[in-house]
Amino acid sequence: MTTKMVLEALKRVTDPDLGVDIVSLKFVRDQDITIDGGRVSIAVELATPSPAKREGVAAQVRNTVGVLPGVQHVAVTTSFVVKSVSAPEHGKPPLPGVKNVIAVGAGKGGVGKTTVSVNLAVALARSGARVGVLDGDIYGPNVPIMFGLQAQLGSDEHKRIRPAEKYGIQIVSMGFLTQEEAPVIWRGPMLHSAIQQFCRDVGWKDLDYLVVDMPPGTGDVALSLSQTVPAAGAIVVTTPQQVSLADSRRAVRMYQKLKIPTLGLVENMSFYECTNCHHQADIFGHGGGEQAAHQMEIPFLGRLPLYQPIRVGGDRGIPLVIAEPDSAGTRAFMDLAEAVMAQLSVNAHRAALANKGKIPLIQVK
Repeated sequence: MTTKMVLEALKRVTDPDLGVDIVSLKFVRDQDITIDGGRVSIAVELATPSPAKREGVAAQVRNTVGVLPGVQHVAVTTSFVVKSVSAPEHGKPPLPGVKNVIAVGAGKGGVGKTTVSVNLAVALARSGARVGVLDGDIYGPNVPIMFGLQAQLGSDEHKRIRPAEKYGIQIVSMGFLTQEEAPVIWRGPMLHSAIQQFCRDVGWKDLDYLVVDMPPGTGDVALSLSQTVPAAGAIVVTTPQQVSLADSRRAVRMYQKLKIPTLGLVENMSFYECTNCHHQADIFGHGGGEQAAHQMEIPFLGRLPLYQPIRVGGDRGIPLVIAEPDSAGTRAFMDLAEAVMAQLSVNAHRAALANKGKIPLIQVK
């Protein structure tokens, strides 16, 4: 049994998102393989935090190497390196301490965009990623409410804003800087300045993903974000009814014009399931989000239920993914996080090929 034989066998193990074998991707190398008689130890470094996919690859490795002649036992350990999707662009250097900026937007208000942003962030963190949330809804900063935070932002030794933290997630919001119920009456230049400061003057610490809760509609903040940072992509939140879908199409077109990749469309409040008989009712319609995504040729990221504990968790400052970690509602948010991580992994791989692998990688410990 030799290292070369093990590597040759591992060429039959593919990454579930990229569809490329883990040897070609350099997820496993000579130095990651230890052979001691009939015992083989292999360390695999993947590009996604997803526990399910990491375990899936580990199982493939055990099964593939375990049938080689002379192998009695295979031990597999997995780690991950989240790659940056966006190479620095002219005038838009990367955010210090942030690999991927994800904008979560909507064409209109009232579709649950902030609820999706918060629970997506918690789901990503639960998967093992390092996550931050930037409340970009300057006029209606509700992220602190949904995290149950009443923090005051301080500064670090570099005189940068120090994010608040809850559930292991770094958080910055205008809601920390204004009095309760005080309106923010700002025009375009002031909004642009605030977004720039929240992006560049914050001491973000080694984030894999920064989720930006965008204001509804197609306005100044999206333009400022596109001018300030190289965003990894945007998620557009909609509800099934036609009036929401029409505005969602405008939001998608806006991100396309701003050259922010669209990661996909997610349909919120998609259905209601009776807690007694478990009958599912499509209160706002059925299939509109998936059909719209297909028509716009963007990924459909899934359906989220109309589920009372989601609202209760938002009001109490305990996101559903924390409050009910094993519920069907949480599973829907975890599936959304899986889809987002997969899409970003694929986009990062394509970007690395386009940039000849010059995108820097940072080891996540």
